[in-house]
Amino acid sequence: MQADLSPVIAATAQWLTRAFPASGGALASALCEVQARQAVTVAAWLRYPTEMDGALLGMAGPGGSARLDRVTGADAAPGDDGDDAHAWRTWVDEVVASWSACLLTDPELAGRAVAALAEGSHSTGTPAEFRRLVAPDDGDLRAAALLRHPDLLAPVAGLHHSQLLDRLHPGRTLIA
Repeated sequence: MQADLSPVIAATAQWLTRAFPASGGALASALCEVQARQAVTVAAWLRYPTEMDGALLGMAGPGGSARLDRVTGADAAPGDDGDDAHAWRTWVDEVVASWSACLLTDPELAGRAVAALAEGSHSTGTPAEFRRLVAPDDGDLRAAALLRHPDLLAPVAGLHHSQLLDRLHPGRTLIA
């Protein structure tokens, strides 16, 4: 895969961990970040499954965190550091953040999403490990209590939940 999604993955994971921080010290922060990054990676790979999709993202840009900040009430006002301190927020992808929120709050959906990656070009040739996303242990759950709380993530998850379901069930027939 030539298209580099790492700026979007890093920025979106950072947004999630800032909006829904870890409960505890440094270890909890690291565990929370790993879970956010795994969810964001799965969501980004589903959202941009081909090299062309990734290239178009690179040209058009992901859109930024402005709407997500408003939805969560975490409006990011530029501080004393100036606008450069918030430049990473322009790399946040709203759809990827929403899909990640869905995956973090629904283990069954996360399992289906990880299974769907086998069909894409991202995981070809590289074994990907998403255990902390699909089968978190008690330590993972404690560390990411806010990041995995369905009520807290509902405003973000609800933004694009139906699109994620459509992506995971592309051939389903609509019933009138």
